[in-house]
Amino acid sequence: MLVVQKYGGTSVGSIERIKAVARRVVETKRAGHDVVVVVSAMAGETDKLISMAQEISEEPPEREMDLLLSSGERVSAALLAMAINELGYRAMSFTGRQVGIITDTSHTKAKIERVTAERVKDALKEGVIPVVAGFQGISETSDVTTLGRGGSDLTAVAVAAALGADLCEIYTDVEGVFTADPNIVPEAKKLERITYEEMLEMASLGAKVLQTRSVEFAMKYNVPLVVRSSFTDRPGTLVIKEDRDMEKVMVSGVAHDKNQTKITILSVPDRPGIAAKLFRRIADANIVVDMIVQNISSDGRSTDISFTVPKADRDKAVRITEEVASELDAKGVSVDDNIAKVSIVGVGMKTHSGVAAKMFETLAREGINIMMISTSEIKVSCVIDVKYTELAVRVLHEAFGLDR
Repeated sequence: MLVVQKYGGTSVGSIERIKAVARRVVETKRAGHDVVVVVSAMAGETDKLISMAQEISEEPPEREMDLLLSSGERVSAALLAMAINELGYRAMSFTGRQVGIITDTSHTKAKIERVTAERVKDALKEGVIPVVAGFQGISETSDVTTLGRGGSDLTAVAVAAALGADLCEIYTDVEGVFTADPNIVPEAKKLERITYEEMLEMASLGAKVLQTRSVEFAMKYNVPLVVRSSFTDRPGTLVIKEDRDMEKVMVSGVAHDKNQTKITILSVPDRPGIAAKLFRRIADANIVVDMIVQNISSDGRSTDISFTVPKADRDKAVRITEEVASELDAKGVSVDDNIAKVSIVGVGMKTHSGVAAKMFETLAREGINIMMISTSEIKVSCVIDVKYTELAVRVLHEAFGLDR
């Protein structure tokens, strides 16, 4: 069996942890499996590099940031390869470029276009354990690129897909995917399995277990995923295709995200093309918009448009919105950083009615006002005041029986 194992920053956060990971990798090899390892930077290293860059420039060039940040994973990969070699097994570290992870040119959040993985295949044939620096690739113009926060997950899934791996194990500091954040809801239960669609929604809605794009990639190429802890030997959560039994459960989990900003452009002309102009400019800046609400015009002449973006893109999004507001002769732009998004997720929503109503009633009973609503086939999300986040998560978890 060919297994790809990815270890996150806390798993390789010290020399002792790196040695422990090396022992786990060697155990997998001894069990008769071929193994490829993908590593993140040591815990705190990426933030340290970002802080250093910001001491030099408030807005460092994204190309230089990619080159800088890619160094963290290279350190982890080289150290882990050394640790595996010390245990008597041959290992070699590889950068994203050496693995042949070819991306587009969107610095700091590049998309993978293809993975050749020739050197990894050659290493496996020779009995060598390849250790791949995650989070990074190379553009067609030979510039180093990075894949966004959590990008090592994407590296692991992409390498697993390219190699036709039997399993991709994502090792982290949690034991799997839970029905809610155990730090907020002590009664939260670990899920034995979850569908790709549910995991995708959970990841995009604030659950920090897996990077969203890694789940999309796994779903597209049908890569079997397991999320488990590198600190225990307990089984994790299997991420797989949907089956009929999964539809029996109405809601599988509650997610929350405090990393959101709501921007409102006030009193813009109520005519065709206004929203298109605003969101084209936002899209051209490579900013992902989450929720959008356009108020119904009361006078037939002007309206407000509100939308949410990640806090990391806040300043850029506000600047663009203010430029568009000026061009459209709008009344202005308001910004609200004190918001959070709470969501319920479950493939069972497809076959159960009244889920959204129950969510709204539960929040209303606690006096929690809903600012924005977004739905899909398997999720309902509400934007609320950030101070009610933990309360909302707890009451929704209880209301849908996830603590049972």
